[in-house]
Amino acid sequence: MSLVDPPPVLAVESTAAPLLDPLFISDLHLAEQRPRTIARFLRFLAEDAPGHRELVILGDLFEFWIGDDAAASARPVVAALAAFAAGGRRLLLMHGNRDPLLGHDFAAATGGTLLADPVVLDVAGTRTLLSHGDAWCTLDVTYQQFRATVRQPAFQREFLSKPIDERIAFARGLRLQSESEKST
Repeated sequence: MSLVDPPPVLAVESTAAPLLDPLFISDLHLAEQRPRTIARFLRFLAEDAPGHRELVILGDLFEFWIGDDAAASARPVVAALAAFAAGGRRLLLMHGNRDPLLGHDFAAATGGTLLADPVVLDVAGTRTLLSHGDAWCTLDVTYQQFRATVRQPAFQREFLSKPIDERIAFARGLRLQSESEKST
């Protein structure tokens, strides 16, 4: 994140032009450790998605996203999304619980627009609420406190100012903690 870019939570749009022929996806959790999943997604972008005017990614495109400056391993995905958008189609992206740090640079590199969560848009003539959905897990008080923290501009600025290795270690630690809590 450059010093002039807003933190990801402030880089979102709260409205968008009507969606005429959207394709919705979410929760792909792309990761280097799953090359077959990435390959299938790249094939999907080349073969299936171009049949639609809009691709709407409702969060968790990546297993974790620690900042746009740490996106080297995601270059093939960024390039494929940019190619999709360059074909005259719209790409709309929403933060998920695994990638709330997708930012302005990622959106610019892909030709996409970051959407607020939730957002109400016109979808083929019908007002429709779009959301990743993690905000609705209201009984998980601990998660909601964490979610509120990581979506604060000050937290995002501070976190994104840390070295990439430190951010990776933090994200991996959170994943381990989450898996441990799920098994309990």
